Formats: sequence, C-alpha cells, structure tokens
Amino acid sequence: MDRKILELEQGWEVMEKGIKKLERILEGLPEPPFKSEDYMMLYAIIWNMCTQKPPHDYSQQLYDKYKQVFVDYLNEKVLPSLREKHDEFLLRELVNRWSNHKEMVKWLTRFFHYLDRYFIPRTKLPSLQEVGYTCFRELVYQEISGKAKDAVIASIHVEREGGKIDSALLKKVLDVYVEIGMGSMNYYENDFETPMLENTATYYSEKASSWILEDSCSEYMLKVEERLKKETDMVDHYLHSNTRQKLLQQVQNELLLVYGKQLLENENSGCRALLKDNKVNDLSRIYRLYSKVPEGLELISSIFKQHITDEGTALIQQAEHAALSTEFFIEKLIELHNNFMAYVTDPFQSDSIFHKALKEAFEVFLKKGVSGSSSAELLTTFCDNILEKGENGRTQQFLNKLIAMHIRTKTSG
Repeated sequence: MDRKILELEQGWEVMEKGIKKLERILEGLPEPPFKSEDYMMLYAIIWNMCTQKPPHDYSQQLYDKYKQVFVDYLNEKVLPSLREKHDEFLLRELVNRWSNHKEMVKWLTRFFHYLDRYFIPRTKLPSLQEVGYTCFRELVYQEISGKAKDAVIASIHVEREGGKIDSALLKKVLDVYVEIGMGSMNYYENDFETPMLENTATYYSEKASSWILEDSCSEYMLKVEERLKKETDMVDHYLHSNTRQKLLQQVQNELLLVYGKQLLENENSGCRALLKDNKVNDLSRIYRLYSKVPEGLELISSIFKQHITDEGTALIQQAEHAALSTEFFIEKLIELHNNFMAYVTDPFQSDSIFHKALKEAFEVFLKKGVSGSSSAELLTTFCDNILEKGENGRTQQFLNKLIAMHIRTKTSG
C-alpha cells in the first residue's frame, strides 16, 4: 500500500512552527525547550518529504528553504540589532548573535539531517553547516566586521595606554573572525590582523620618536622589554596565536631597528658608555632584545669591536709614550683581554659573533708597533723571558694566559 503523499506546503507549515519556536528561544522569549518528540517529529517530516517518489521528492526545495530561513532571520532580527549598537555594545551583541547563530545552525542541521546524509553528497552542494555559516558571513559579517575591527583596535589602544579592557570579550569577538572562515584564516588575517598590525606600527613609531628624545639608551631598552612582554600577554589573552610572531616583529622593527643605530651609538648612554661603566644588566638586556631581531647583533658587535680596538690602540700609545716595560705592557694586554672576554661570556652569552669581534679587534691593534717593535715581537720576547726564568706558579699562570690570548687572536690561515 502506497503511503500518503505529504505536500510541500503542508509539511513546511509544520516545520515553520518548529523554526519559529527555535527563533523565540534564541531571542530569549518565554518558550519551553525542545523535547525529544518535538525533534523526532520535525526530523520525520523532512525525511518524508525527501523520500517520496518524484515529483513529490522535495529535497531541493527544502534545501532552498533551509537557506531562506537564515536569510530571513538575519535580515529581520540580527542585522537591525547590530546596526543600532556601537563600540563595546556592538562587540557584545556580535558575540551574542554569532553564538545564537551557531546554535540555530546546530538545531536546523538536526532537523534537516536527511539532506546532509543523502541529498547533499549526491548533488555535491555545500553542507548545511556551510550554508548556515555562509549566510551569516555574507549578510552580517561583511557589514559589521569593519566596525567590530575598529572597536577591537580601539580597545587595544586603551590597554596599551594602561587602561582596563574586557579581554575575554575581545577573545570571543576575534573567534568570530576565525570561525567565520570555516578552517581558513583569511578573514581573521585580512579583516583584522593586517589593519591591527598597521595600527601597531603607527603607535610604536610615535612612541619611539618620543622616547628617544627623553630617555637614555638603558631607559629606552627597559621600556622596549616591558612593551614586548605586554604585547606577548595580549596574544596570550585574546589574539590568535598565529599573530604572535608578526606582532612582535612589528614592535621590534619600530622600537629597535628604526632607531637602533642612533640609540646604540649614543655617545652619552649607548653601548660604549655602558661598556665603560660596566653596566652588565643593561648590556644583557640589549643582547636579549637584539638577538631576536634580524641582523640585530651585527650592530652591537661592531660597536663592541670598535670599542676594544680603541682601548687597545690607546694602550699601545700609552706604552709608546710612557716607555712601559714589556712585562707591564703584556700584563695590561692580558688584563684588557680578560675584561672584554668577561663581557663576551656574561652579557653576550658567549655568542660567536662577539668572540669574533674580540678576536678581530685584538688583531687590529696588535699589528701596531711599540718602540720600534711589533706587538707580536714583544709577545715572543716576553714568552722567552718567562721560560728562561724557570717555572713557578705565577709564571706558569701568566704564560697560560698569554697562550690563550694568542690562540684567540691568531689570524686564521
């Protein structure tokens, strides 16, 4: 016996009642929740209308009506509620509406599950979830995302200036940018991340141009370190993890690279002043910051090398003018080398680029002569004298230092 045909209009009239019930629940209106029998009834209606023999197989018509449900609801309820709000109120409403929309997609895909299981695989049409998300993206997101982006960036500015913000809210807003892509990060990156990074560059460019006029190198670097930590915390609290490296690079570029040479070469407070004053902590901070910047250490090692060269040249000139004894001159050379090796080891963490700078600096000034003799000749004579005096603890220790220094400063090849 053939089953009774369920016409589209008749079946859809019942479906509309269930859909309106769902909409009232989402709007927060008094409405009892769905019971299991409610769900089974609506599912069965869709199943019946999709499994009837042509021309009463209404699968395509129901697929179209499924989409129209979202179009109508978004235009009639969601967009008007968003258009009247601004700033944080807009963000809260967007988060609420996106959460409700996902709930609506979840329930309707259950009601229309037969389409997902049989009709859509056969026709290669987008899935029910994809249809639901696409409707929100095309109707709501495209109109609201720009205003939401501006509101998020404004909140970031408030936080950077020391104000309090609702980071949990921002996290939920930015989740919308991620989830709307359905597996793609393009919407988050293009509609939020790129303009946010541009804003970051402008913000820190202004900060850097102000700080460099009022702060010493050490004070400036302390501010940079603090800011980088805050930016990292910002990623941890609400930005997507993919943004971390891009954001930090933007901040480092504006604060460390644009004014790096001017800062580090500052006569009164730059690297050379810090070396002279033995400011190990400040030099350590500079190393930590610039080690994360492409080619950042080259500038510091160049200053370090030039400083050693100048100090060594001054020592040779002193030896020349004061007619220092060979032993005293060599002791001063060793002392000079040990002092700078301490910088290489501690604040510069034994980085090879600073070992190289120390070696090359000594090579430069050791080529200079003292009282008609080259530094190399003085070293050779001194070593011979030590060996002739015989071994004792001090002599052996002294000789070991000389050998170590000679090995480090010997020209390759």
